Amino acid sequence: MSLRPSRAWLGNLMVMVLLGVIAWALLRLHLGDAWWPAAPLAAHWRWAAGSLVLYAAFCTLIWWRGRPRQARVADNGPAPILLVWASQTGFAQQLCDRSAEALRAAGLPVRIRALHAVTAELLQRSAQVLFVVSTTGEGDAPDHALPFLRKVMPQAPALPHLQYGVLALGDRSYGHFCAFGHQLDAWLRQRGAHPLFDTVEVDNADPGALRHWQQLLGQLGGEATELPDWTPAEYLPWQLQARHLENPGSPGAPTYRITLVPADGTLPVWQAGDVAEIGPQHAPADVEAWLRKTPWAGDTFIDGQTLRAHLSRAHLPGAEEMAALADPDAVVAALRPLPHREYSIATLPAEGQVQLLLRRQLRPDGTPGLGSGWLCDHAALDGRIDLRFRSNPNFHGVAAATPLILIGNGTGIAGLRAHLRERISAGARRNWLLFGERTAAHDFFFGDDLRAWQRDGWIARLDTVFSRDGGEHHYVQDRLQAQIHTLQQWVHDGATILVCGSLQGMAPAVDAVIEQALGRDGKEALIVAGRYRRDVY
Repeated sequence: MSLRPSRAWLGNLMVMVLLGVIAWALLRLHLGDAWWPAAPLAAHWRWAAGSLVLYAAFCTLIWWRGRPRQARVADNGPAPILLVWASQTGFAQQLCDRSAEALRAAGLPVRIRALHAVTAELLQRSAQVLFVVSTTGEGDAPDHALPFLRKVMPQAPALPHLQYGVLALGDRSYGHFCAFGHQLDAWLRQRGAHPLFDTVEVDNADPGALRHWQQLLGQLGGEATELPDWTPAEYLPWQLQARHLENPGSPGAPTYRITLVPADGTLPVWQAGDVAEIGPQHAPADVEAWLRKTPWAGDTFIDGQTLRAHLSRAHLPGAEEMAALADPDAVVAALRPLPHREYSIATLPAEGQVQLLLRRQLRPDGTPGLGSGWLCDHAALDGRIDLRFRSNPNFHGVAAATPLILIGNGTGIAGLRAHLRERISAGARRNWLLFGERTAAHDFFFGDDLRAWQRDGWIARLDTVFSRDGGEHHYVQDRLQAQIHTLQQWVHDGATILVCGSLQGMAPAVDAVIEQALGRDGKEALIVAGRYRRDVY
């Protein structure tokens, strides 16, 4: 911590010096018989002594109120560690809660706050703060963090007393990895705060980085606390029941509906808005090509699986790595698992299956992307698919009595379709869907469901726009702009807004229309209240 005195302490010291001079002057006046000369000398001494005692007590009070906060708290036990989360999908909040549990297990007091509820005064009152923050999109803070960015960061005073740590969550496939975590770290440093350790970066829930964070928490606890394992649950075996090209003839990339069922027939529980995490695999031909460069047989069993199976789910070692591997056991020990891929779920458990909608992505060299290539091209029908669910509370539904505005484009309709299905089951009819794609003839995904639900009164408003079909409005944000007064009325009536789809283009354009309709303060109030949520990618 900084040893330089604060401005408040210097001010208190100046006040004490001034009062001391006044007391000294009064004492000289009394002892010099300048006042009440007829009074006995003993009375002068009693008055002077009482003044000095009063002055000493006043100085003690000033010192007590102005001393460093850490010292004041220490008299009543250790100050609580403040844990702050900023989350777009709920994962950062989960890690924050787990961090609090770990610190409590080590005997430390903690308190938890969402970043939008953190004020400059709270930071000034705190001695140690741990931030668990996500980066969304191309380097942005989570939506609900806007009040902190707009009000606290520009105006907060120096924080030389503060010690902090940052767990930054991100995805290296984006251009600005963990950008908000680093922005927060830089801001804290500029304010004079002191990092407890370097920012811990987490790429796609990397278990190794999370284990490192857990170790740092144990060090804060002052003992080697046995912390629970945060590694995500193991994949469960599912079966690829169907794969259907949804948009033959479309000017856009091929888009497939993938239907999955549990291999053991036992259907788990999930909610609209939750995410399916798929464990992708390499194309079998790629694995065989790698094996041909080695003396090892792909059918060799290691830890209950063939070498071929291990390789299919991991990064294939390059030539330099292969040179250091002596045998198949060493290969398996050195493998790094492939990262999972996340997809919005279009169905509910009551429908008996998981349906995903994904566009086939191509790398710059023309080969299919890892996740879409596996599901759209390489996985065999009736073959095994590794799947696990991730709860996404930031994008869960709202009460049936609450009006709901759903806005999306492209494959984002999958997540919105699940919400509509959930709303219908709950008897909610005040639903407004705005959806945009390329052509009505080829790209109206789940169009049969949506038209039937509108016909039966389950969708109060259905606004569609198809950019390649011509017409007045080209994109979903244009249609929303044309309905801006309706948007204002629905929000006035208490509506929640859910946006799902493209991060580039659609999401920021829709956000601009919402801000135009409600004003910046109105939009931010909606975000903080949980009435404007996004699941964009």
